[in-house]
Amino acid sequence: MGEWVSTAVDGSDMRCFTTGEFDQNSILIVMHAPGVDESMQQLAEWAADAGFQTITPDLYHRQPDDGISGLEKMANLDDKEVLSDLSAAAGLLKSRGAEQIAVIGFCMGGRIAYLQAAADHSMKSAVVFYGGNIMKPWGDNPTPFARTSEIACPVLGLFGGQDTNPSPADVAAIDAELSQYDKPHEFHSYADAGHAFLNSMRPSYREESGRDAWGKCVSWLNQHF
Repeated sequence: MGEWVSTAVDGSDMRCFTTGEFDQNSILIVMHAPGVDESMQQLAEWAADAGFQTITPDLYHRQPDDGISGLEKMANLDDKEVLSDLSAAAGLLKSRGAEQIAVIGFCMGGRIAYLQAAADHSMKSAVVFYGGNIMKPWGDNPTPFARTSEIACPVLGLFGGQDTNPSPADVAAIDAELSQYDKPHEFHSYADAGHAFLNSMRPSYREESGRDAWGKCVSWLNQHF
């Protein structure tokens, strides 16, 4: 079972959901727009079952819990602050014996995982599940797409062919940009799936495609640790 821990970041207390055993290969999981909800906790448990230690930070910790939606909170995020949060979460993993860390993210977290692959060169690999808005800035910062040349680890992308954010055209553009800079990557698209096809708690869930994508994710992580 997972547990909540906390750490201070920029004067704010950031809660993080953790799973798995100390000293295992470790995954920094980046939440989707609704936050570290039950579906994100389930994914973290799946990762622990696959043999990884995980941490999923609550990236909304700087914002008041006043009932506004996750999408509204997402609109207030700034990439510099997000990267600071991920650095703090990675520090917690290291304090628990992690020597190798990869990053995976879902929805907005997929965007952030792409950014983290460029910003933190200690990441062993990155997995982007249907990451939207990779070409859009958060705050006064370059977009993750604009930082593609800085990516220093292999990237796995898993997308829904019916998704609109990212659209198939977006995915093709990101694929081409990674290729232009000779970045090791592998992209897969599932024709029957839209956004959030791995979320078993939503109607968007596609069991067969989700199972295949999760298997590819676990294999990718193991391959690059």
